Amino acid sequence: MIILDAAFDAVKKVAHPRVRAPLAPHKAHGHVLAAPVVAAVYSPPSDVSAMDGYAVVEADLTALPVRLPISHKIFAGAGDPGTIVPGQCARIFTGAPMPAGADRVIVQEVVVREGDDALFAQPLSSSRHVRLKGNDFSCGDTLLDAGTVMGPRQVVAAAAADQLMVDCWRRPRVRILATGDELAEPGTARKRPGTIPESVSYGIAALVEQWGGEAVGTTRLADQRDGMERAAAQAVEGVDLVVVTGGASVGERDFAKTMFEPLGLKLFFSKVAMKPGKPVWLGRVGDVLVMGLPGNPTSAMVTARLLLAPLIAGLSGRDCDTTWHWRAHVLAAPLPANGERESFVRARLLDDGTVMPVGNQDSSAQHALAQADLLLRRLPNDPALDAGEAISALDF
Repeated sequence: MIILDAAFDAVKKVAHPRVRAPLAPHKAHGHVLAAPVVAAVYSPPSDVSAMDGYAVVEADLTALPVRLPISHKIFAGAGDPGTIVPGQCARIFTGAPMPAGADRVIVQEVVVREGDDALFAQPLSSSRHVRLKGNDFSCGDTLLDAGTVMGPRQVVAAAAADQLMVDCWRRPRVRILATGDELAEPGTARKRPGTIPESVSYGIAALVEQWGGEAVGTTRLADQRDGMERAAAQAVEGVDLVVVTGGASVGERDFAKTMFEPLGLKLFFSKVAMKPGKPVWLGRVGDVLVMGLPGNPTSAMVTARLLLAPLIAGLSGRDCDTTWHWRAHVLAAPLPANGERESFVRARLLDDGTVMPVGNQDSSAQHALAQADLLLRRLPNDPALDAGEAISALDF
């Protein structure tokens, strides 16, 4: 049995992205860049108008009022904006390329249109209302670094770079095996005496997706070793990670680890000195990682947040350390002294910014699990804490 920090370090050593996947920018959301995105164009591609108005030669407006003939109109997307000479102006719209000869834009609100002429009589602002070529970025500029998580704003930048495809890491593919004779499909347990709705795999699949993975399917397994061994052999095909829930204790039918032994399971750790979640384990079968989580819902979700989240993040190309962002919070209620194992108290963040432990800390609790949005970290043999004292917490 190892301590949690050692388990986290073990996760980091194996949590590396594997396969590159070139994707169109609009398909890259949620992926992590495997290579920088470099601009293939200038933005803007030429000097353009920043406002609707009139493109002019500034020297024509030194003494107002001035009346200038309007030579032509220029709209955004114009391939050839034409030319104006001193003594002319051009009607221009936002984003339209500036005509040759023009050096500023006068906004339409201070210009009076009289037939084919424009009258400039009002005092002019100091702004030229022109966006210069490359003002945003130049061809060859790096817009996004490798390792960037592609959110909506980053997708905008990748598309603006005029790149048909961007080089991303493929999301890790994760298969989930839920073990236990007592488990039933939600909606059917009420009709099957002795069973309970299988809930953990749904939470694990959601967490996998949250941290950048792809949950490719869930299989429920009865506690029968032969069938579990066949399922294990099938589960490792075509995935990067298998997550097993339940069956990791010391019961007569706990085969979560042993079902992978015929496949050459190599364990990195088999238990972690933490509460809840001691039975969590991590191993490898060939190139496929296997993580075992407890079967109790709270235990499974606590260990998944602490160890599966960084594993998924690392496999997707993210930095594992970003999943462990511990912050100091103030307790709204006292906590008793902690025992010999590091423990994680489920808590709620209150409106005043303090944190309140949820009432039911049992490892099987599911109602209280839904109420918790923080994990409070208690080190081994931590003393009792009073309300108002600080405690380290992680978003749950």
